Amino acid sequence: MSDETNRASYELEKPIAIYYEHPDWFRPLFQQLDERGVPWLKIDARHHNYDVASEELEYSLLFNRMSPSAWLRGLGHGVFYTLNYLAHLEGKGVRVVNGFRCFHHEISKALQLTNLEKLGLPYPKARVINHPSQALEAAEVIAYPVVIKPNIGGSGAGIERFNSAAELRAAVEAKRLYFGIDSTALVQEAFTARDGIITRVEVLGGKFLYAIQIHITGESYNLCPADICQNTRGEELTRIACPVDAPKSGMKVEGCEPPPQVIEDVERIVELAGVEVGGIEYVMDDRSGRQLYYDVNALSNFVADPVRVIGFNPYARLADFLIAEAQRHEANRSERVVASGGPR
Repeated sequence: MSDETNRASYELEKPIAIYYEHPDWFRPLFQQLDERGVPWLKIDARHHNYDVASEELEYSLLFNRMSPSAWLRGLGHGVFYTLNYLAHLEGKGVRVVNGFRCFHHEISKALQLTNLEKLGLPYPKARVINHPSQALEAAEVIAYPVVIKPNIGGSGAGIERFNSAAELRAAVEAKRLYFGIDSTALVQEAFTARDGIITRVEVLGGKFLYAIQIHITGESYNLCPADICQNTRGEELTRIACPVDAPKSGMKVEGCEPPPQVIEDVERIVELAGVEVGGIEYVMDDRSGRQLYYDVNALSNFVADPVRVIGFNPYARLADFLIAEAQRHEANRSERVVASGGPR
């Protein structure tokens, strides 16, 4: 295919919008869009506002990249605001990738577990609570060790492990439990990852894209795949999506091929949650021998140095997916306009 044909295939009437707040995570996607010469623009979610009377048709598509962990960067005010903005866009007929339903699930670990229960899939036992005074009773039902997770997390934020009632009671009495910006938390059984391995399955367009095994250190609940600094051969990985001064995690990563049943399960999870681009994490619990699904990530950063780890660049495929969706939506809208007798 010639360069001219390539450029023609990327023609859009209106730009693709990337709605985001983190300054570093999305540079690889921005680069891919630039290389394709497609019209696109950034929308900074940190200090955004909108007119409810606006027709909001200036974009061919909007890709939602708001992070639930924004509250860690002093931007918690943007989390619930984003729900309203996405509902507004969809109500006006804008094509949104990872839209309202997706983001609603992204900011509720409780809702994620409800979905897993609905699908009949295994997950760590949990109780959802809304006040620290409920933590001890919930933990007794679950059985120690437990972890307490803010309902709205991101990057492992606020997760604490308690091995005994004495430990948890001390935390409750010291009033140091933090439930996050919606004052809701999960008290959940603490699993032990077999061989220290967590598996993360990524999807694009709601379909399996790739999977990685993360060899954890046990020192952190932050499993951002873009911040893992070496593969299982001990080779340094180039972390193009995270800040260059991000601390090295000590974790290692390798590509893997999950069982067909896992791929089917993951695709069912993301379909129910409305997640078009994201990642699902699961683990084999060494104590019980159970495979447990435990996290749904709608804002999922791809693995660092992806060509070396998984054999291809997922950012290139993501850019092509967004362009194809934008073209499809523009074509459908044009057909609707013609069928209605033209714009009014």
